[in-house]
Amino acid sequence: IPDLEDIVTFEEMVSECTEETKMASRNVDAVIGNLTKNFAEGTEYFKLLVDAFAPVFRNPKNRHLHNFYMLVPPLTINYVEYLINAKEKMSKKNKQGAVFTDDGFAMGVAYILKLLDQYHEFDSLHWIQSVRTKLQKDMAGTSEEEPSRRSQIDANLQQTMNLTRRRLETLWSVY
Repeated sequence: IPDLEDIVTFEEMVSECTEETKMASRNVDAVIGNLTKNFAEGTEYFKLLVDAFAPVFRNPKNRHLHNFYMLVPPLTINYVEYLINAKEKMSKKNKQGAVFTDDGFAMGVAYILKLLDQYHEFDSLHWIQSVRTKLQKDMAGTSEEEPSRRSQIDANLQQTMNLTRRRLETLWSVY
């Protein structure tokens, strides 16, 4: 449906057809009307889900979720390691366990933080900035050495540093 504002009804087009065709056109018009209403730009499904489940998550019976935001950093580290390993499997012959993309974790964490109203608490950890700072420092430590110094470095050590740098660059791209 190219234009959600100007939708032509099928019922108008089949005025000279059989009653079954008219009934079918009314059904198609009802379905298109429902789709138009549900997928209009103003519909906020995330907000609807939050409004539906927030009272349950914020219930005093679920007090054990009060510090959920503190679990996000270690869970994220674990997830990033899993995602990198799964993406590496894409280039291997045996692709069992390979994943091309997986955004369910990030969406789930964002959703739960919103349900529990813990965005500010999570932001107060400054965790994302800390990860970026650490990765930058680690990458600076593996940067190319001066040519005179490079000759002094053992070939195995140089190879290890190159692998470490590639791993850090991969982590940087995921975070």
